[in-house]
Order: sequence, then C-alpha cells, then structure tokens
Amino acid sequence: MNISISDKAIKWFKEEVGLQDNGKIKFYSQIYGSSPVQENYALAFTVDNEPVDMVVHTMVDGITFYVESADLWFFNGHDLRVDYNETRDELEYSYTKQ
Repeated sequence: MNISISDKAIKWFKEEVGLQDNGKIKFYSQIYGSSPVQENYALAFTVDNEPVDMVVHTMVDGITFYVESADLWFFNGHDLRVDYNETRDELEYSYTKQ
C-alpha cells in the first residue's frame, strides 16, 4: 500500500489543521460511513504524534501521513490518494487497486 498527498491537500492540512514540520496525521477506519473499498466504513484522520504500530507511511513537506497495522484491512489492497476539492472545500480520498 502507498499513500500519496497532493500539494493542495498539504496546503489544506497546514492551513486548516495547523500542521508544522514533524507533524503526524494518522488515517484510520471509522464505522458508520461509506467508502468505495469498505461498505459501512469511512476513512478518517487525526493528528497523532504517538504512532503505535505504523506500517505504511509517507512524509511530505515535513509531515508524516500514516496507517497503523490495526487499520490496514480497511484499504483492502488499495493505495490511498488524498486531494483537496476547492469547490466543495473538503478533502477527497481516492483508492487504486495495487
């Protein structure tokens, strides 16, 4: 699994979440949502500077984006792409099968 973050999404994380260098974003599954890869589950994120079992990560502009082993099942063999939609003023997640 790979994680990629667009430049627009990086800008959003820095401006809206207030992330700085050495910041960490954990992506995790949450129940009661929807996604193209898991029925009844959605993807969420949190600022988390204490990873427990980081298995997939990428660093962009000094910020680490990661998934822990407990949430790897959610992606079902898909890569994650995070972008920002200016019209809707929200993050967008897309999933690509490896």
